[in-house]
Parts: sequence; structure tokens; C-alpha cells
Amino acid sequence: MPKTNKSGKPKQDELPSTLQRSDAKAQRTFAKVHDSAAEQYDDDERAHRVAFSALKHTHEKVGDHWEPKDQRGPSDRQAEGGRGTNAETAGGVDANASKKHLLDIARRLDVSGRSKMTKDELVEALQKANDKETRKARD
Repeated sequence: MPKTNKSGKPKQDELPSTLQRSDAKAQRTFAKVHDSAAEQYDDDERAHRVAFSALKHTHEKVGDHWEPKDQRGPSDRQAEGGRGTNAETAGGVDANASKKHLLDIARRLDVSGRSKMTKDELVEALQKANDKETRKARD
């Protein structure tokens, strides 16, 4: 199902809830890439994955929404390697960001024990915090 209307603007009711709570650029990126991929592949699930992959190059998930990244680029090993990669995804967390950046996000999300965590532990804790915030926002 198309995520944009005839004028190319995102259809709010067609966007995932985390994108409905995100900025206009995140919404446009997801919607336009989704529609292009759906047309090319004729597979909505694949179009959805491609759209989120594109979004993760420009945005990172923070709590229950997506925010612009300081620097464009893949957010994790899965995004770096593409479709044939068996690497784990970080679920929208910018795992390629600096530890300082991850600590700042963890502070904003009030992740306990963050100061003693390794970078990998921070990424995992942020994924859990994001999931928790998203569940709360949907209720």
C-alpha cells in the first residue's frame, strides 16, 4: 500500500507509529523509499525493510521516535553489509556512533548503569529503552 499521496507527501495513517511521532524528513524518507521499493520489488515486506534501511542512514531511533543523525551513514553492521549480510541489526540505534553519543542518548532515556557499560552494552540497553518507550507511546 502506498505511503505517499499523489502530491508525494507521506500519508500519516500509513506510516509506522514511530514515524508518525518523528520529523517530516524522516517521514518523507521512509514513505518515498517504501513506495519506490514496493514498485520495484512488488513485495511490501521487502519494501518496508528497504525503507527502514534508508531511514537508518539519516536518522536514529531515540525512545519512541526517529531523530536526525549528526552524520549520514549506516547505523550498524547489517546496514553496512546490505541484504546478504548475516550481521545483527541494532534496531535503529546508531551503533556506529561514538560511545559519548550513545551515553548522551542513554542519559536522555534514563538508562540505569550506563556509565559502566561497554559500547555494545549501551547499544543493547538503548534498544531495550527504545522498545519500552515505543510500547508506552502506543498504549
